[in-house]
Amino acid sequence: MTQERTIAFLGLGVMGGPMAGHLAAAGYTVTAWNRSEQRRSDWADRQSTDAQAFATIAEAVEGAHIVAACVGNDDDLAQVVLGPKGALAAMSSGALLIDHTTTSAAMARRVAGEAAGREIGFVDAPVSGGQAGAENGKLAIMCGASADDFTRAEPVMQSYAARIVHVGDVGAGQTAKMANQMCIAGTLAGLSEAIRLSQASGLDTDKVFEAISGGAAQSWQMDNRWATMAQDEFDFGFAIDWMRKDLGYALDEAKRLGLSSPVSALVDQFYAEIQAMGGARQDTSALIRRLPKGNTPT
Repeated sequence: MTQERTIAFLGLGVMGGPMAGHLAAAGYTVTAWNRSEQRRSDWADRQSTDAQAFATIAEAVEGAHIVAACVGNDDDLAQVVLGPKGALAAMSSGALLIDHTTTSAAMARRVAGEAAGREIGFVDAPVSGGQAGAENGKLAIMCGASADDFTRAEPVMQSYAARIVHVGDVGAGQTAKMANQMCIAGTLAGLSEAIRLSQASGLDTDKVFEAISGGAAQSWQMDNRWATMAQDEFDFGFAIDWMRKDLGYALDEAKRLGLSSPVSALVDQFYAEIQAMGGARQDTSALIRRLPKGNTPT
């Protein structure tokens, strides 16, 4: 395999693990890393190829001309990519770093600057679609990069994505992801109230879904979460802790731009209530838990 067919993947969590697996299945030689030894070994055991997982970032990155990362937040990315033991220090001039972490736009620009100083390309490429999207290879990816870096990264990302859009320069991908999370937050707040109204009115929520999901109210969240929200099922991979992290980046960026985001700020506080109720690791659709079901008419 040439260097372009050897990819290092850093971060093997609920998103990164499946994404790295799709790369291996697509015929890339994957050299992976994760902080947890158990997760590293579990991932390697699931692969039917010669993919390998290493204990250090330097070992994973060595020989890979393309490196992808999918970790938790700004601090995690800084630890994994920057500094003397980070990925950039171990990457060669001419290599490309693709970051799938949802971070602040400022962090994306910081990493891009560090990469450019080493003659390394960079794409900020946060993903949407949740655990199911990662597992099924159907993620949506919004990218910030130069045209050349995006062109180079796109064939790699096609291994695990259904939609890839070059939004603009570095930082644009992260800003687009902030807009994505704002839309999800507002939609789930509306769904929560609509489901509770239906339940309190004694309606069959399946029938209500059938009646309204084909019209202007239709959304991915309605199609995939209406029934589970009505049944109090909230275990779908994207935790409220992570949504609050993402909304925090979005609200900070809006403030920097002099914008008001009252709906997103309000829903963020609603999520804080669910955290206080012990739902921090539940799916974002658990937003409905803060609303009482009311009294069903007899």
